[in-house]
Amino acid sequence: MEDVGPFGLVILVVALAALAAVLSNRISARLLIPAPVLFLVCAAAASYVFPSLGQVSTTAVQRVVTVALAVVLFDGGMHIGWARFRSSAFPIVWIGVVGTFATAGGLAAAAHWLFGLDWSASLVIGTALSPTDPAVVFSVLGRREVTGRTGVILEGESGANDPVGIALMVSILAATSGAGGIDVGGAIANFALQMAVGGAVGISGGRLLLVFMRRVQLPNEGLYALRTLAGALALYGIATVAHGSGFLAVFIAGIMIGDEAAPYKGDIRRFHASLSSIAEIVVFVLLGLTVNLGTLPDRNAWLIGLGMAIALTLVIRPVLVGLALIPVKLRPGERAFVLWAGLKGAVPILLGTFVFSSGMPGTTRIYDVIFIVVAFSVLVQGGLVPWVAARCRIPMHTVEPTPWGLGLRFTEPPQGLERYRVASGAQADGRAIRDLGLGDDIWISFILRNGRSIQVHPSTVLAAGDEVLVQVDPDEPTHPEKLFTRPQ
Repeated sequence: MEDVGPFGLVILVVALAALAAVLSNRISARLLIPAPVLFLVCAAAASYVFPSLGQVSTTAVQRVVTVALAVVLFDGGMHIGWARFRSSAFPIVWIGVVGTFATAGGLAAAAHWLFGLDWSASLVIGTALSPTDPAVVFSVLGRREVTGRTGVILEGESGANDPVGIALMVSILAATSGAGGIDVGGAIANFALQMAVGGAVGISGGRLLLVFMRRVQLPNEGLYALRTLAGALALYGIATVAHGSGFLAVFIAGIMIGDEAAPYKGDIRRFHASLSSIAEIVVFVLLGLTVNLGTLPDRNAWLIGLGMAIALTLVIRPVLVGLALIPVKLRPGERAFVLWAGLKGAVPILLGTFVFSSGMPGTTRIYDVIFIVVAFSVLVQGGLVPWVAARCRIPMHTVEPTPWGLGLRFTEPPQGLERYRVASGAQADGRAIRDLGLGDDIWISFILRNGRSIQVHPSTVLAAGDEVLVQVDPDEPTHPEKLFTRPQ
């Protein structure tokens, strides 16, 4: 029992660090610095001051970060859901794949021709920096949520290009020969296999998981969320063992079950949202510990990284991804915001750790360049996201916390009970309930406005942003969704 005191001290330090991480959003709001960069830079500084912190195994970091990213992607898929994904499926898939390849190629060309790196190192850097990060984007926005199609495209692109970028990096490293050459055909075949298997496992596994969630009862309500987490990680494992992309599988599975009803679905969503927040903190802290600030000046790594970051932000993404966005119908302001808000984050740094076990020369320099680009993206580019959104006239609304809830439990799935948010410009926006022509089979039983319930009368005028609970006769084919969600 002699180690009880030291063990208690360790628990105290870890708990205080966790509290600081949880409160970081308040700190970042005051300092106008995005929270992810605080985790990343503070962890890197801590490992520089206390070198023992930086001795954590790269393999252990990769494994923990991989599990954490699987959790983040599954929660991101559930947040998007099938209905939102379907509304913007083409731009999400198109720029998630084509935009990732274009960005990787543009960055590789810049690294080779502007900074004199060899093609193997240039291609690895370009591939590592090609994915964007949804966690960083919405952490930067804070409580401000992007509404409309732009937000769906940004979330979807970030979720889609993470698996694409990871699969592309694995394929390139697997196809890199000891002489520094790359088997292009082998890389393409490996990438196609990962995408095909990951997609198949995600679609079929998501459907099976949904059936499992609906039909198999458990003895304790707390087990339902754990079952969903275990199911998502199982899909990651199945896809990976089958030489597919586990990240793509969990992302698609999350989309498949996002909108679907299931027992304790609200509890499941809250559990995964909380777990995803913890996972994001763990990811940035662990990856920050792998950075050695002392090596940044070596061979001008920081200067190369800064030049790459500026080129990526001002030239490569606006031009190459902008060309990919031409077939997508967007306003000029929406197009500009999507191009600006493609922020880098945890996935590029995770991909950078892969080079340490690849046997390539100059791995420390490659990793330092990637770190500088990510830090610039989150700190400078991310810090300007709200300003750019205002200039581009992107609709955003502040999500106020709602700490109080009134819950109802049903032994059977409720029939004819729907919840809608009144969209700006919808038929219900600015009209009294009695003027909506709901008839005798449809009635509004609850209205939530700015976090407060208001009384329901025929004369009550609805407004954009109101959340309404609508009861519909389940035997009638009428569905009032268009009254609340579709502009006139």
